[in-house]
Amino acid sequence: MKKLGMIVALTLAAVSATAAEHQVKMLNNGKDGTMVFEPSFLKIAKGDTVKFVKGDPSHNSAAVVVPAGATAWKGKMDEEFSVKLDQEGVYVYVCDPHKLMAMAGVIQVGKATNLDDAKKESDKLAKTFVMNKDRLAKALAQAQ
Repeated sequence: MKKLGMIVALTLAAVSATAAEHQVKMLNNGKDGTMVFEPSFLKIAKGDTVKFVKGDPSHNSAAVVVPAGATAWKGKMDEEFSVKLDQEGVYVYVCDPHKLMAMAGVIQVGKATNLDDAKKESDKLAKTFVMNKDRLAKALAQAQ
């Protein structure tokens, strides 16, 4: 039994050692224009963490599309936070106060298992944008 516990501990340590942390900046101005997440598309491995970093005030990150079985997140305004993503698929997120300005981003975790559903939901969301109407589609086009 002691040997089994040691194997489990070593396995967990190995998984933790391979998990990575990625950063997404929440910005008023970036390479893709105003009110952006940078990068707007991120492909990561299952179990990696994404840290949303405050570049400018008055932003948050809230998941609006997640794969089946995944938990959506909603960060607080003006606070950096991290989310560990353990479910494969495509995640779409927005900044709540700047959603109409197409402040949105995409994270692909492993295989894009829910890509068709993510595209459908993103098309609906993009219809509410008052500017940068193709920004989300461009980010989502990078998912495979």
